[in-house]
Amino acid sequence: MTKKTGGWLESIKTVVYAGLIAVGIRTVAFEPFNIPSGSMIPTLLVGDYLFVSKYAYGYSRHSMPFSPELFQGRIFGSLPARGDVAVFKYPRDNSTDYIKRIVGLPGDRIQVRGGRLFLNGQEVPREGLGLYTVEGDGPRMTVRRYRETLPAAGGGAPVRHEILEASDDGQYDNTTEYVVPAGHVFAMGDNRDNSLDSREMNAVGFVPVENLVGRAEMIFFSVDGTAAWWEVWAWPFAVRWDRIFSGVR
Repeated sequence: MTKKTGGWLESIKTVVYAGLIAVGIRTVAFEPFNIPSGSMIPTLLVGDYLFVSKYAYGYSRHSMPFSPELFQGRIFGSLPARGDVAVFKYPRDNSTDYIKRIVGLPGDRIQVRGGRLFLNGQEVPREGLGLYTVEGDGPRMTVRRYRETLPAAGGGAPVRHEILEASDDGQYDNTTEYVVPAGHVFAMGDNRDNSLDSREMNAVGFVPVENLVGRAEMIFFSVDGTAAWWEVWAWPFAVRWDRIFSGVR
């Protein structure tokens, strides 16, 4: 007669296996992130939840939970494409997650003059799209909206994306020329006058390639913050249904 095994021991094993599978998927495939601030408006809104591909740039210690110092550099590493929206670890503490657009690759010369982005001495084209009202990130305000066209590296197709400018004479609208060093990238927020990014050398500065966590791929959920957690009846009206399963570009 065989003795039936199970009970609490089997339950613990099931939980452990499920946890290991979840950690494995999070490490090598996809990780969910949420957007808590407005530095990437209009591309990403406060309350967006998105999947980030961990394999896009290869793997570093930051691909794993808590960034254990098991090795240096990247395994199966590759550079981002210019224009990618990427998650990276804040270089000053190597733990806080930032998400910005990669505008400069190693060797690129980056400068902002009068609110206009210059890449390797050439002005990056932008096209006016009218006004845009920013909501959900501090006081409601109306700013200008543009479509910017970044030249792709390696002769690929240009990358078109939208940006916001409150003015062309803000804190980071006139900079010196930065030369991106080897092993680093230059990142900027699409909400140009409300983004702490590589233009601030004393805070973010150049982002080490090792600090890249992954590439933003798809928004899987989005809420506008108008419903409290206990207002169950209001939840359906707080969901931005048109953003669910939309790609990040």
